[in-house]
Amino acid sequence: MVRRMAEEVPAEYLDGVVEVVVSRKTVPHPARSDIWTMGECIPLPAMDAEPDAVQSRIVLYYGSFAALASTDPDFDWREEAWETLTHELRHHLEWRARAPDLEALDRAVEANYARHDGDPFDPLFYRDGEAVAPGVYRVEDDYFLEQTVRDPGTPVAFGWHGRNYRCALPPGTTLPAFLEVEGLADPPPGALHLVLRRPAGLLHFFRPPAPPFVAVVEAVAAAG
Repeated sequence: MVRRMAEEVPAEYLDGVVEVVVSRKTVPHPARSDIWTMGECIPLPAMDAEPDAVQSRIVLYYGSFAALASTDPDFDWREEAWETLTHELRHHLEWRARAPDLEALDRAVEANYARHDGDPFDPLFYRDGEAVAPGVYRVEDDYFLEQTVRDPGTPVAFGWHGRNYRCALPPGTTLPAFLEVEGLADPPPGALHLVLRRPAGLLHFFRPPAPPFVAVVEAVAAAG
């Protein structure tokens, strides 16, 4: 199946790809359960620094697919294989173009896993996700709506999907704050997070970043 998929890819996207193979290996995430590495784009040593000399080997891990399928009765092998193949091909193309966008997105996804698990994370990780609107970023199914505030004790107003909302901040809120919003009329596939940050100032560049405040808030529809 994977071989047939690779044959469907335009030839120019495969320039420098030495082979596309399926390995029997299962590659679990080193720290997080229920997460597996589905594939890799492995760069090969190059004697030339020119972009056209960059070569890669793309590997899809059958064992990881089987492990994920065992936890999901609706797992679509073909769809997941195509998504993994094209994801790894994009890595190869970006390496050749010296464009690190996908690597930055992968780092954002990893930081989002850390946030979900309550582990320390970079408070600006979401900016490496997809910018879908001014101040709005997407990392997988989660959306992050960034706002700059001076007083973390006052209610916050925001818009989502054509509606206006307000939410009260929990007592003791500090900045930066990641607030998961509940009560939306049209929630995203994952979750919407309000990210509240202080305005950038001179001291911002010298202070170590504070650990983010994390909480869940309830959205209330607002008029106007």
